[in-house]
Amino acid sequence: MKTWTLEVCTDSVESALAAQEGGADRTELCASLVTGGITPGKKLFEQVRAYTDLKIRVLLRPRWGDFCYNRYEVEQMKEESRMFAELGADAIVTGVLTPEGNLDTETMEELIQAAGGTPIALHRAFDMCRDACQTLEEAAGLGICTILTSGQQVSAWAGRDLLKELQERSGGRTEILAGAGITPGILRELAEYTGIRAFHMSGKKVRESRMRFRRQEVSMGLPGLDEYKIWQTSPVKIRESARILEELDGERMENGGNRV
Repeated sequence: MKTWTLEVCTDSVESALAAQEGGADRTELCASLVTGGITPGKKLFEQVRAYTDLKIRVLLRPRWGDFCYNRYEVEQMKEESRMFAELGADAIVTGVLTPEGNLDTETMEELIQAAGGTPIALHRAFDMCRDACQTLEEAAGLGICTILTSGQQVSAWAGRDLLKELQERSGGRTEILAGAGITPGILRELAEYTGIRAFHMSGKKVRESRMRFRRQEVSMGLPGLDEYKIWQTSPVKIRESARILEELDGERMENGGNRV
């Protein structure tokens, strides 16, 4: 029986198809991955549902930037939570913090209620909170199904000590999903060190724009970003990661089901 989960964050149908081709279990669907991801549109969700068999978790993030939202943004999030739940999302991925850096449990409860039974996962707002262990307990108390985290470091490998602690503290109450900097090169060591069994990656490659005419002196977005470079998921990177997890599953079975 498969005991590992590979989640791929995608922001296009092409990337979702690549994730499925590579052997991903599910996708976290968003828009604008280049800015860390924001809430995707309804039509993108419908297309990914139509063209893939992936489980779809939908990112709920109204804008780029911090995770402290005003009442207009919260109202938007609640409406979108209801919408994606009604559309059949497998989970809603979101997070709200107070100005003091704590989990905004009141707003999180409102979003949970708006989802009407669709599972809620906590995204990397967790990595910006003041106290990771306290937030883990609060999230578990709210019934949060998953916490996506890098261990409050720039990458999951750098945060591996906290990831290991969170996995142990969770005790299976909520899934600890390791994300940020996940590549085939560190996957085995990270899994063995932390005991974590769920991993989140983009597996991105950069492809050239199809534009032949290019006006380089005009920028439409964030300074420093090359708008003629398009981020997409690489099925090769996802396939290699899936292969490593399959190997770990095989080794675990050989060891009688014990942790590899």
